[in-house]
Amino acid sequence: MSSQPVTPADQVSGRTWLAIGAAILGVFMAVLDTQITNASLPEILGSLSASLEEGSWMSTTYLAAEVVAIPLTGVFLRVFGARAFILINTVLFLVLSTLCGMAWNLESMIVFRALQGFFGGALIPTAMTLIIVTLPPARRPMALAWLMLASTLAPTLGPTVGGILTESYGWPSIFYINWLPGVLMLAGIAIGLDAQAKNFALLEKLDWLGVAGMIVGLGALIVFLEEGNRKDWFDSDFIRTSALIAFVGILLWLGSQLLRAAPFVNVWLFGRRNFWVASSVGAVTGMGLYGSTFVLPLFLAHIADYNSRQIGEVIMWMGLPQIIMTPLAAVLAKKIDNRLICSTGLLLFATSCFMNAFMTAETGYDQLIAAQVFRALGQPLIIITLSNMAIHRIEPANLYSASSLYNMTRVLGGAIGTAILSTAITLREHLHFERVGEAVSLYAAVTRERIAEVTAVQLQHGGDPALASQQAFAALQGVVRREAYVLAYSDSFFILGSVLLASIGLVWLADHIVAPTDKGKGR
Repeated sequence: MSSQPVTPADQVSGRTWLAIGAAILGVFMAVLDTQITNASLPEILGSLSASLEEGSWMSTTYLAAEVVAIPLTGVFLRVFGARAFILINTVLFLVLSTLCGMAWNLESMIVFRALQGFFGGALIPTAMTLIIVTLPPARRPMALAWLMLASTLAPTLGPTVGGILTESYGWPSIFYINWLPGVLMLAGIAIGLDAQAKNFALLEKLDWLGVAGMIVGLGALIVFLEEGNRKDWFDSDFIRTSALIAFVGILLWLGSQLLRAAPFVNVWLFGRRNFWVASSVGAVTGMGLYGSTFVLPLFLAHIADYNSRQIGEVIMWMGLPQIIMTPLAAVLAKKIDNRLICSTGLLLFATSCFMNAFMTAETGYDQLIAAQVFRALGQPLIIITLSNMAIHRIEPANLYSASSLYNMTRVLGGAIGTAILSTAITLREHLHFERVGEAVSLYAAVTRERIAEVTAVQLQHGGDPALASQQAFAALQGVVRREAYVLAYSDSFFILGSVLLASIGLVWLADHIVAPTDKGKGR
């Protein structure tokens, strides 16, 4: 792979398209594995004799390693060359996937998941880098469109695929299934890319102090975000320590990059208006994407009592509209101001969240389809145009850094969004429980009548009157708790919609951008 983009006049060979398709498949595989264990946690934890809190580290370590790997990808691509790096990385990802399925205890699972996350994280910016470096500008929008479709569909399908596989073949199958796309990816890269010369001299010049700061800082930040709500945030010594380590590590990383003449990732790009706008809105979009796929399955499982297959049937409504909208968005990006397209996408996404902000305990499949379709129509419009903004007027030498930093902020946005929403659900549930509880006071005649009715039903089956009264009161308290959670889930969607709507203002700080056409035109 050349380090310089080809010109618009250059033809793109079928081998190049094959390699890009394989790289996009790798992104889908890596992002899918971020969420695939969620629906299978009870089975995995039961097999490994671990608690739910202990099991949360499987996802935390995977995400932490994934985020750490992303900024390093540009260096690895230059050192090993694209072909060798992707092949080695994919093989290691597949081997570690197999080891995850063979894990004999929680500790081994956590180690294997962390290493799997590291090699999976490297696949995410690699595909984008391959697209922007090997394709002429006029061909990039469509390739970026399919890349972004893979990265947005994967987290929504992860829990569903994991649940179905676990139900049918057992939980190890959620890891072994990676061999199917993995082998196809290996074949596509091996055929589509030529071998390049290695440049190990770059490793001697690498800022290892900055690398260490980045690894420790970003890793601790993800731990802080993922475990904070479970451990009551700053009431926990562990969380306070994680926050301090994250601050010091990231400060060391950014300081070393800003002071060096040749940083391994050029953080000065955040000083460019188009790039920081794209990265900021990308982080908000990541918050919306990962946040909505976190809250909606939680609501359906907790309130509607859906199993993984039923949850998948709701979420799958995002698939077809996205597949239709993705190529259309790529075409529109060549004809219309990308700020307008992105704003439209954000408005559709925000609207879908506001539609979910009025859920009730009876909300189910039929009432959620429209919101899913709105979300599916909006996401491609956002992601494609943000990618165009992120690489607009970026010099060839900075394309590696631009790809890494843009993808890193999007994933971090998802982690931050999930942390905010999990905390909001906890706090709002407590608040709503108190408020709803006040409305069903035992001093209210309606409440006493309801308890009497339930008690009478219990007594029809025999039993102690005092025990029946206690059971009736517990049942009423359960209804209050359920309604409190419904309101909390609705509030979280309102938060998402508000943040997405507010980010439209940021979009208009970017330049007027239209993706290049096949004739090389475009601004």
